[in-house]
Amino acid sequence: MSQHNPTIDVVASGLHMPECPRWHDEHLWFSDIRGDAVHRIDDGIVSLVHRFPAGEEPAGIGWLPNGDLLVAGMAKRLIYRISDGRATVHADLKPLAPHQINDMIVSSDGTAFVTQLGFDLDAPQPEPRPSVVIRVNPDGTVDTAAEDLMVPNGITVDDTESTIVVAESGAGRLTSYTHRDGVLFDRTTEPLPATETVPFCAPDGICLDEQGGRWVADSINKRVFRVHDGAITDEHHLEQFVLACALGDHDRRSLYICVTDAWHKSDITEQPAGRILRLRVAIPGVGRP
Repeated sequence: MSQHNPTIDVVASGLHMPECPRWHDEHLWFSDIRGDAVHRIDDGIVSLVHRFPAGEEPAGIGWLPNGDLLVAGMAKRLIYRISDGRATVHADLKPLAPHQINDMIVSSDGTAFVTQLGFDLDAPQPEPRPSVVIRVNPDGTVDTAAEDLMVPNGITVDDTESTIVVAESGAGRLTSYTHRDGVLFDRTTEPLPATETVPFCAPDGICLDEQGGRWVADSINKRVFRVHDGAITDEHHLEQFVLACALGDHDRRSLYICVTDAWHKSDITEQPAGRILRLRVAIPGVGRP
């Protein structure tokens, strides 16, 4: 297993809670959940894409076939569509999401798959319960795509859009589905390796590489690692909570990592400490994010 200390660059800082990074249109895009904004990095400069009202908490992002941006609003459980600088409601997920929604991927035909926490993140003592992944059809109608997941969190799709992988934070595993025409089936689960020093991993954001490896953001253990065939092949321990990761740049070999000092609303400080880091890896990424 590779545990060397590669060069880690800071590509953005001063963020509240950077999440859901995406390499799209030759740029890195991401949400700042507690900052209520979506950003893009242009030539090393963080540019504002859209700012939401305070408390909306934008999370997962993706694109419709015509280029419009979709954004998952965690707090109000709405999917917003950003077009010509204006945000309109694309879909209302409240009938299927009793608590905050979370990450999202959008397939090439405009179908979105949205995860949800299954509990109130802001409650003093959250009690996770099994929940569903929600499918948002291109016309904005919603239904259930997959059931009985424990805190479905990060979600990713491969290049052929034939496989979708969900990080089940509450179960310490990755769950894969065959995907065809918006339908998820043939569920398989992959428990993440446990060790004496890391007895439980709650996977957050995830991304895929072309050899079938999965990079996993392990928030509570402050690390990012690559797992392949059930074994950890690369592992990097960091100083902050690790929320999400995505492979990007022209060769898809830069791993962008979202980190922060505080992810719970009660821990947020006036001086935002969220950052996006970058390290180079050997195997290129595929799919989305």
